[in-house]
Amino acid sequence: MSRPSGILDILKGDAQADRVVPRRGHSVRLTLFTSGAMAFLAVFALALSLASGRLADRWSEALARSSTIRISAPAAQMEAQIWAVLEVLEQTPGVASARALTEDEQRALLEPWFGPDLPLEDLPVPRLVEVIETEEGYDPDGLRLRLAAEAPGAVLDDHTRWRRPLVRAAERLRSLGWISLALILGSVAAMITLAAQSALAANVKVIRVLRLVGARDHYIARAFVRRFTLRALTGAAVGTALGMLAVALLPSAQEEGGFLTGLGFAGLHWLWPLTVPPLAAITAFWATRSAAFKTLRSLP
Repeated sequence: MSRPSGILDILKGDAQADRVVPRRGHSVRLTLFTSGAMAFLAVFALALSLASGRLADRWSEALARSSTIRISAPAAQMEAQIWAVLEVLEQTPGVASARALTEDEQRALLEPWFGPDLPLEDLPVPRLVEVIETEEGYDPDGLRLRLAAEAPGAVLDDHTRWRRPLVRAAERLRSLGWISLALILGSVAAMITLAAQSALAANVKVIRVLRLVGARDHYIARAFVRRFTLRALTGAAVGTALGMLAVALLPSAQEEGGFLTGLGFAGLHWLWPLTVPPLAAITAFWATRSAAFKTLRSLP
């Protein structure tokens, strides 16, 4: 038998053996619904994991090479302090550029908390200096000592206390997504095992007759495995398609929208959900095979 015809025979199945497996009933509905629902959830677990990975990389890259110097001084000394800080930064190795934020820029930063009409000129709001590092970076301890001597009202914030917790949180979200995917596959295996055991128990008499006429357990189990694998594949394919459609309808990533508007797939990441139906089919194959042989061995 040639290889193409052998594969075709496997896909076509055995009509006599397929009669053992119920074509309708609660086990059929349970398999289709479970695989579809879990595939739908698996798509969102993948989206969460991949989006969290992108978020961790973006936060790490955005904060890794930037720092802020906060200057608190009386109004009469503010400009002198700003120029002193800029002069120190010009002489600091590892600093690519530095500039003082304008009042409009600081107002835009404070607008989400205090509204658009914040009178900065009437409030003792510190001035901010943005520092961009080179790839080598600078010595933060040395810079703090120089600032303390040249501009006593200046405080360096290298974003370390912000960057590490944010990146750690995003990485934990990514891990949570992969753990959720593993739990989903485990749930699929458990539910399909129950459905296969139920179908086998409902057809005990037919299985015994097949044994009497010479059918081997491998022949009987193969019919159940094939049917339940195809059902899981079908249900997972539908669930994956609906999940991808739902993810595509989510809001796109926006600066003002935060993390949740970036939940989804980007570029080649859209290929990842296509692995869900094969994974569901493989899970169903081994779950059904294990349940079938265990049940058949227990029959007298």
